[in-house]
Amino acid sequence: MAIIVSNIKTTLEQGREDIFEAARKTARLSFRDIETQYLVKTSVDARKKDRIHMVSSVTFVVHGEEEALVRRANSRDVQIQKEEKISFPKGERTLSHRPVVVGFGPAGLFAALTLARQGYRPIVLERGACVEERIKAVDSFWKGGALDPATNVQFGEGGAGTFSDGKLTTRISDPRCAYILEELIRHGAPQEIRYKQKPHVGTDHLRHVVSSIREEILRLGGEVRFGCRMERLLIENGRIVGAVTEDGEIGAEQLVLAIGHSARDTFAALMQQQVFLEPKSFSVGVRIEHPQTLIDRGLYGAFAGHPALPCGEYQLSLRDQAEDRGVYTFCMCPGGLVVPSSSEENMVVTNGMSYFSRDGENANSAVVVSVDGREFSQFGSSPLAGMEFQRHLERRAFELGGKTYRAPAQTVQGYLGGGHPLEKCPTKPTFARGVCEQDLNRLFPDAVNAMLHRGLAAFDRKISGFAGGEAILTGPETRTSSPVRITRGEDLQALGIEGLYPCGEGAGYAGGIVSAAVDGVRIAQRIMEQFAPLQ
Repeated sequence: MAIIVSNIKTTLEQGREDIFEAARKTARLSFRDIETQYLVKTSVDARKKDRIHMVSSVTFVVHGEEEALVRRANSRDVQIQKEEKISFPKGERTLSHRPVVVGFGPAGLFAALTLARQGYRPIVLERGACVEERIKAVDSFWKGGALDPATNVQFGEGGAGTFSDGKLTTRISDPRCAYILEELIRHGAPQEIRYKQKPHVGTDHLRHVVSSIREEILRLGGEVRFGCRMERLLIENGRIVGAVTEDGEIGAEQLVLAIGHSARDTFAALMQQQVFLEPKSFSVGVRIEHPQTLIDRGLYGAFAGHPALPCGEYQLSLRDQAEDRGVYTFCMCPGGLVVPSSSEENMVVTNGMSYFSRDGENANSAVVVSVDGREFSQFGSSPLAGMEFQRHLERRAFELGGKTYRAPAQTVQGYLGGGHPLEKCPTKPTFARGVCEQDLNRLFPDAVNAMLHRGLAAFDRKISGFAGGEAILTGPETRTSSPVRITRGEDLQALGIEGLYPCGEGAGYAGGIVSAAVDGVRIAQRIMEQFAPLQ
């Protein structure tokens, strides 16, 4: 065990050694007491713009008895650090086939890595290409080439997160989170993700991390089949016996379904096979862009641009209790780009992306409104009605953009009725396929527009200029989360189908890179608890 010292406050001029020294004094430790020391967490406290400072936590691995040292410190900020180690107990049942993992995003990556490490030699089926080929396909589309429906921002090795900011923040509390971060670091992610308040990898680093994990899976006897889409499941007497792919049948009595939130054809195939799906609310809206300097000034005031401060990030929300509907910012990308993210032809989708340096001129974020059956009902009563609502918005955006994969865009002032034309806005859209100025009020239902209008006005009161003359909108943002849940029981298996494990964000059980990866590890553990490793 070790000692953790929390709530260490330092100025922007002080560095890491000052943090360690302040923590040591708080804990009343001598240098002889300390074996090793490291930062656990550091964050910016900018609640008072005239007194911005850093708040950190430090772990000391100590010589001597921790409880006695904590008592001596006599501070509520000094506690024994308890580490929860995750374990991988093995069962005794014999597997007739290697476990199959469908999908190679964060959930599938970590399910396969965990199984491979423990001797189960999984087979991964991924409809898209490896990350090296995927980068080429995405770059070609962004430069005006044809969309590849199998390999794009949504599909391919690493999943949708590969072309994102690589955010690692999560709201879940699970010991597997630390395990995920350590594995990402082991495979090339920056060391700072251990302690940053809002850790991110950046799309440039994440691509190398993903390929490194794949190489380890292969070294350990796993197999990854790219360009291999699962078409349907093979089910006999309520049990998984295999899957049909584009390349033929494959046997499996344990199958992890980590298909991601955009596998619409797979959702439809599962429905036809009576796999239990239920509709799930999600959110839709736009990407907003500002100069990064505007956001920094709004958050840091006179301290904006200080070298000790990270690029400004925000998270804003407003809820209407009477309407039971919220509007909020999501997936904020400092110094980033708004990127074309279509996965089906003749549809336009936006998303945000940043490189690790976050040194682009614009900041962007989704501004989205929660939607549910009130919007989906016009598309029928099927659990896939929300998915059809997404498609409706994406097709409409394609039409508004001139049917060339340009995105409809508008200034915030214009969207709110102020007239301000896009061509006169000093902020230039970063959407790689180009934009076409359109009234975005024509894109969304009235209820969504009403909440977006209210949210933009409210957020402008929190960050000056948020809805001002330098703010632009590009739409639509529709892939915030899965529109369905592939329901599973307490044993993590799909209802009524033994051996089928819905997993990650596409199944409705995660909401980001870390939570999806955690779910992949959890399901791998569940399989291992029942079965012995393969010989």
